Amino acid sequence: MGVRMVQEGGARGLQWTGPPWALSFPAAQIFINCDFFPEEFSIVVTLKVSRVARGKNEYVFALVQEDTDRLLIGLRFSQEKLHFLFLGPGGLDRITFQCVQLADNRWHTLVLAMSGHYATLTVDCGTPLDLVHERPFPAAFNTKGSRVYVGSRRRWKGLFSGLMRQLVLLPGSDATSRVCPSSNPSLAVLSVPQSLLHLPIKPSGNDALIYPYEADVRVTVGTQPPCRKTELGQLWFDTLKRGLFLCDGGAWLPMLQEKERLDYVEDYQDLYTNSETFDIEVFRIPSVGLFVATANRESKPGSGIYKWTDGKFEPYQNISTFEALALKYFTVGNKIFLAVANSRGAREGARELSVIYKWSERKLKFLRYQTLETHSARDWEAFHIQGEAFLAVANHRQGDSNHNIDSVIYKWNPGTRVFEVNQTIQTSGAYDWEFFTAGPYYFLVVANTFNGASTQIESNIYIWLGGMFQPFQAIVTFGATDWEMFQIGNRIFLAVANSQKLYRKGPSIYTLNSTIYELNMTTRTFLRFQDILTYSAVDWEFFTLGDEKFLVVANSYDGTSYSLNSVIYRWQGYEGFVPIHQLPTIGCKDWEFFSSKEGSYLIYSSATEPLSKVFKLRTY
Repeated sequence: MGVRMVQEGGARGLQWTGPPWALSFPAAQIFINCDFFPEEFSIVVTLKVSRVARGKNEYVFALVQEDTDRLLIGLRFSQEKLHFLFLGPGGLDRITFQCVQLADNRWHTLVLAMSGHYATLTVDCGTPLDLVHERPFPAAFNTKGSRVYVGSRRRWKGLFSGLMRQLVLLPGSDATSRVCPSSNPSLAVLSVPQSLLHLPIKPSGNDALIYPYEADVRVTVGTQPPCRKTELGQLWFDTLKRGLFLCDGGAWLPMLQEKERLDYVEDYQDLYTNSETFDIEVFRIPSVGLFVATANRESKPGSGIYKWTDGKFEPYQNISTFEALALKYFTVGNKIFLAVANSRGAREGARELSVIYKWSERKLKFLRYQTLETHSARDWEAFHIQGEAFLAVANHRQGDSNHNIDSVIYKWNPGTRVFEVNQTIQTSGAYDWEFFTAGPYYFLVVANTFNGASTQIESNIYIWLGGMFQPFQAIVTFGATDWEMFQIGNRIFLAVANSQKLYRKGPSIYTLNSTIYELNMTTRTFLRFQDILTYSAVDWEFFTLGDEKFLVVANSYDGTSYSLNSVIYRWQGYEGFVPIHQLPTIGCKDWEFFSSKEGSYLIYSSATEPLSKVFKLRTY
């Protein structure tokens, strides 16, 4: 391939050994659904260069037009300068940062942020260097027919001579907050490949540093051995799963492994909850463990949080809630939060207040942090746009009958350290928000359930433009309760769960189609892809096992009974999703997929029984 892995200065990087075109690929592999380079973006790179000859430049990367060899975008450096080049309307523009010394045989992490006329460079989480350029970066920079060259400009001249550890292109104006502050700013991590992230070989005493491919490595065969600091860098061949794993000092990382295939579903654990459960949230707190939180009906003892212990969920903490309908785990910087959607007040006639809990690293539990007034809140959705944190609430109903009300999008204020109102959007019985991205664009879709007269109403997709969400497309839904976005290859899908057809006159219909839509890049709209017959569907969950893709639906009611089969569907290409497993459920409300060292699982919550069930996905 023309590169080799080298370990220097306490970290691993890639060194170029072959021709300059060895590490290149079509730009279309990055810009999958849109040919345009983002108008606002950040480039994050970690490198180590020993020296650069006077008057010479070396390229970090270049975007080159394949048929003409014309440079479209480039990032290069010399002894004391960093240059960002781009092809503008009047020719090649160059933004130069002076007194940037990279060729000093040390590791450095750079964040270059571009937004219009402004360029900001941050080196090793230090003081940002700001430049204002005469001409802005083009708003519509077409990359069609171009190729990305890493470490070169397609020529021997300017070939990168050092070590490169990470190179990331991130849509958004400034990614500095994603990597800084850092305990090791010269090696700050945003997206470092696993093979470069950990050091399998550590010198002891005065021993000389040896390259990993020159080291003595012991391979253990059989059942899983312990992976501790003493086993760092050792290999284990799992004879059962037929995979090769590397110990990183705490866990076994897969290197070569036969792809899993779903065989059957096993009833694994009955999780008895405080009361009926409307939503479940599975999350992992770094260095603490895997958890599941349940949104429970009863206020006493509230909603439960359970920790994965010895292959089972065990009670861990209760938090105060009032007919909680949804939970959302999210982070802002290094802070960890859990938002609860309460659907009633603490007492009759009291204001409805939903609560954001913050994880205490000292007490190892969630503590009340902020309250926000909501109206029969059904969902929280957390997301980031251009380094800023947002939280959207789906307000379902105000009072007993007013479903046409505003749902609210909040934005994190780093100064006050609380969420503040950023935008309101009128919704009709809002039940769910789903945030997703397509290329450089940000979207938010709402599941509108009821407008006071009918469940046959429009659910709306919004696109982020000009610092706010604006209407993009309206889709007719029938009591929509959930949107699930997923991607297969370069294809983007949205699945809606339709719960019922209800009109002012006539009975409710619970047996109806839920629909999967696909983003069509020609029309730039979501078009109907597949209808699936469901029974008052209230949730979709997409998951993968090996190379296989799956959807599981929560069927909740057929008009007479809550005891129904929820169905797992497998992706089969041209055929779409086909049913493969039927799972008996009672009042199924939510599905979540999760994995642990013991395997892969599905868990569902019941809105009619104080019991959630965990299923193990048996593979072969």
